[in-house]
This record gives sequence, structure tokens and C-alpha cells, in this order.
Amino acid sequence: MRKFFSLHGWMIMKVIYFGTPDIAAHVLHFLLEHHVNVVAVVTKPDRPKGRSGDPVPTPVKLVAQAHSLALPVYQPELVSAIEFAPTLEQYQADLFVVVAYGEIMKQHLLDMPKIACINLHASLLPKYRGAAPIQRCIVNGEKESGVTIMHMVKKMDAGDMIKTVKVSIGPNTTAGELTDELDRVGSQALLDVIQEFSRGAVPTIPQDPTQATMAPKIELEDGEVKWAAPAQQIHNLVRGVTPHPGGWCFVTLREQKKRMKLLITRVVPEMAGEPGHVLSADKHRLIIACGEQALEIVQLQLEGKKMMAADEFLRGFVGTVAFC
Repeated sequence: MRKFFSLHGWMIMKVIYFGTPDIAAHVLHFLLEHHVNVVAVVTKPDRPKGRSGDPVPTPVKLVAQAHSLALPVYQPELVSAIEFAPTLEQYQADLFVVVAYGEIMKQHLLDMPKIACINLHASLLPKYRGAAPIQRCIVNGEKESGVTIMHMVKKMDAGDMIKTVKVSIGPNTTAGELTDELDRVGSQALLDVIQEFSRGAVPTIPQDPTQATMAPKIELEDGEVKWAAPAQQIHNLVRGVTPHPGGWCFVTLREQKKRMKLLITRVVPEMAGEPGHVLSADKHRLIIACGEQALEIVQLQLEGKKMMAADEFLRGFVGTVAFC
């Protein structure tokens, strides 16, 4: 290991950072604020977005471009393409740091950095390996989540663990709120691990593959509410897919079928009825019967309308509403 030390007494290492969405952008910003020597950034290509169809930079690209040192940014279609390897090799990086990049790396990249290729994953591994650990753990009613820093291997999220940090999940915590908390603790955990590597060898703990569970990507259809399910299960679903892609159901208003997004809900244990039946719509509370107990819709968004509180929706609506 090289013997080049900073004023803080630890080796200044060259880091190449891989990431794409908001959470990866926040972590990159934190590392740069704390003077981690990021020499290059790799993110996914700009993609068309909105009505204009103009390409939109990734959140990570925006952070890199805003940095005072104007970090080099690379956006290959396939990061593991052989022709891209020399671009990364030129930096002679000590660490590859990966946060929600969006592509599985091949072995020649995992072997490239001098010290390690590490990943920040938003779950307590080996539980919830995969693309949507934050959403899936809330949907499943977990009371605890966290982050894991691990060595990367060819198998998804299966590498030896370096550091874990636990976070409690409240009964009404949404995926967006948990993301913000994991962003915060994950950024600090990653900085700690980078500094540990700079000082020498870092101990690891192998994962127990028998305890592994998967967290596949959340699709739009996964957010559909089925009123025959227990109210608690529906509540977990809604908060687990908020803000994206969102929990939703169909409603019939004035003989027209429309999609309604459920943004904030609350379990009402003292009420029950036929699943999908409106138990209360009295301009104050909108309560729907479920397979067990009932669910109050606190905030919603009707197709083509702005988001609003349920009482605002009820005050402005004349007629009956039926939940499908």
C-alpha cells in the first residue's frame, strides 16, 4: 500500500464514483463536501423526459458538474463494455464506489481498482437484495431497515459486508422518508469505510445466503390497491410506494371510472364492512372498508387533478363515489 498521507493522517486515495439517481447524488455531494478524492464520475446516459423529449442529465451528473473542480463525467451505455475499460484504467483508482448505479458490473471492472470495489446498499443484507429494498421492506411491514457497505462480487448484492447501520421504520414512514434517512446514515457510513480503507486493512463479514431475500423493482401495477386485503397491508403498500410509483385504485364518479392515487392513509381498526364499501364520506373523513378493518384516505390525487386532502376532495364533489 502506498505511504502518501493527508493532513488527517490517512492515505489520499483515488476514488471513481458510480451512481445515477437522487440518493446517489446526495451521497456524492456528501463525499465531496468531506474532501474525498473523487477523480471521475460514471453515471447513466441522459434520457429524454417530459413533453419536450429533451435529454435530462442524471442527478449525479448535475452534482459532479456543479463541483468546484469540474469532475470528469462519463456516461457509457454499458459500463462493462471492453472498449470503455481503458477510460477507467487511466485513473489508476484505489477504490470504485458504487451507489445505485443501475447496472451489474462484470469481473474485469471489479478487479480494476487497486484496493476494492465497494457498494452502498439500502438494506440490512442479506435481506432485500435487489433494485427496490426501501420500498419492499415497507410494503412487507418491516420495523427496521438500514444500509450495508459491502465488497462487490458478480452475484447481486452478495459480497462480504464491511459495515451496517440500522434505522427504525415508524408505522407511517413512507419510502420517500426512509430514503432520506438512509441517504443520511449511508453517506456517513460510506465516508467512514473510505477512511478505514485509507488506514489499512478493513475486516469483513460474509453474508449468510440462507437468509437472503430479494427486492425486485417496483412496477406501476404493484401499487394497485386491492380492497379485499387487510387495512394494515394496504397502508403498508401505500407508504411503501410513496412517492413513486404511488398507490392507486379506480373510483367511479358520476358514472365515470377514474384512477385515484392514495398519498397518505391511516388504519381505522374500529370500523369494518364489505371490502371497497365507503363507510364514511361526510366531508370530513373518507373511510373505506377492507378485508380486515378499514382505511382512511387522508390525502389523494384524482386523475388529472392536483393532490389534495380528502376533506377538500369531499367538499368539492357532489354525488356518490364508488371504489372499484
